[in-house]
Amino acid sequence: MRALLLHADRDLRLDDLPDPPAPGPGEVQLAMRAVALNHIDVWGWRGMAFARRTLPLAVGAEGVGEVLAVGEGVAALRPGQRVVPYGGMTCGTCRPCREGRDNLCEDVAGVRGFHAPGFAQGRLNLPARLCVAVPDGVVEEEAACAGITFGTVQHMLFDNARLEPGETVLVHAAGSGIGSAAVRMAKAIGCTVIGTVGDEWKAQKARELGCDHVVNYNLDRFESVARRVTGKRGVDVVFEHVGAATWQGSLLALRMGGRLVTCGSTSGVNADTNLMMLFQRQLRLTGSFGCTLRNVAEGLGKMAQGIRPVLDTVLPLERFGEGLARLESRNVFGKIVVTL
Repeated sequence: MRALLLHADRDLRLDDLPDPPAPGPGEVQLAMRAVALNHIDVWGWRGMAFARRTLPLAVGAEGVGEVLAVGEGVAALRPGQRVVPYGGMTCGTCRPCREGRDNLCEDVAGVRGFHAPGFAQGRLNLPARLCVAVPDGVVEEEAACAGITFGTVQHMLFDNARLEPGETVLVHAAGSGIGSAAVRMAKAIGCTVIGTVGDEWKAQKARELGCDHVVNYNLDRFESVARRVTGKRGVDVVFEHVGAATWQGSLLALRMGGRLVTCGSTSGVNADTNLMMLFQRQLRLTGSFGCTLRNVAEGLGKMAQGIRPVLDTVLPLERFGEGLARLESRNVFGKIVVTL
């Protein structure tokens, strides 16, 4: 089988590997069909792994596959079924795992494609409990965006920020994979969306996507626009994943008692916070990392209902490196998906 292996920092090679053995008890064997690219892939490509890993390593943290075979004791899945594999290598036995809070696993072994072999390979075996069935009507290129992209947004907006219909939400980097998904999910429940972008061509696409107001943060202060369009009240929710460059403005954009949820820090990991403003305005700040298996299923359900991911480009596996380079340069609107 073919596998895309990271041999060293920024050294990706398409290699041939032997097929895996038959799946063991509780396992399934998947034929991977597509992977979606994320910033975690860029970090891994740059050598920014946060834990020890052994190279060469199959990359790809988010994808979709077809069940080829099932091991002993697997009853919920069958050959021919399409599934989204969960990238977190959770234990399944600790209290958070038992309670369905998979992304808080107390004994997680890493993230596939980052610390352990990922999904950019022809076949692999993994626990059946970490596979989520894809509903009918969802195409593979879109389903590939459920394990991280849609699951992360679902967890951020609805588990953590508790976004309600009719509220106003500020979505940073509306042209990113998770930003564009956040816009569509928020608009689907009748929210007013203010989106930020860094280029004029992205501003036009953000309007077409459904943003009610679009701010080019290189030309205008998004916090000023947010307060102006809300009559100086401020937004109910800020969807934050940029980090240091937008942090203080995001806090200023919030209304009294507003909620900020963050899952990223691509512009820097350290930012000053005005603690007096934090407690006087009773702001609520929530960190969010990854998602649960339930969130993946919820995201797939929304895709089946017509809330689809924005696909920038679909590339063959041989052009995976090109996709990473485009993602790193930010010359992209939506998701880059690579087919196997």
